[in-house]
Amino acid sequence: MSPSTYPVSIGSQRVELPVVSLSSELALALLITVDMGVQFMHRAGEELARLIAPHDIEIVATVATMGIPVAIDVTRALGLDQYVILHKTPKIHLADAVSEPVRSITTDAHQRLLFDRVRIPDVAGRRVAIVDDVISTGASTGAALRLLRSIGADVVAIGTLVTEGSQWRGALGEDSSRVHALASIPLFRPDGDGGFVEDWVG
Repeated sequence: MSPSTYPVSIGSQRVELPVVSLSSELALALLITVDMGVQFMHRAGEELARLIAPHDIEIVATVATMGIPVAIDVTRALGLDQYVILHKTPKIHLADAVSEPVRSITTDAHQRLLFDRVRIPDVAGRRVAIVDDVISTGASTGAALRLLRSIGADVVAIGTLVTEGSQWRGALGEDSSRVHALASIPLFRPDGDGGFVEDWVG
């Protein structure tokens, strides 16, 4: 049987994450930031902010939707006021957006990251930290890096609540050294006997 939950310490906070199957070959311990509660996110944001603060961040960027609570609390903890969002869903104000293709592990479709051109002056030439809930394949983070750099941002740090497996290291290449995480968790693969085993490589 697959484990129903996976225990992990995210910074100073111990949680049980539900394990869900994505396919017959892969299961994930699922972190849903909008379900974690205000106090959890507040403390996680403070702890993640401490990890990236030495990089003299001027503005925080994130990928919608699960990264937004992270961005809000990290921005507040850094003593900043503004953050920017890279969207995956077209909105009326994004008709002329800067875009970059992306495909994430939890979305069975090709998408595009969209960035409002009005916000370009907020990141161009500034020290930017990308923050997110989870880095797994590195696809969303890599797309965010490419998009932000294309409009002149100086991405100096990447912060996440958890990294998942290690595939993201290869996807991000040299930028993997910029990643700061509060925790690391595995993927889960079938063990051939009806259960799952932890996969820290995939």
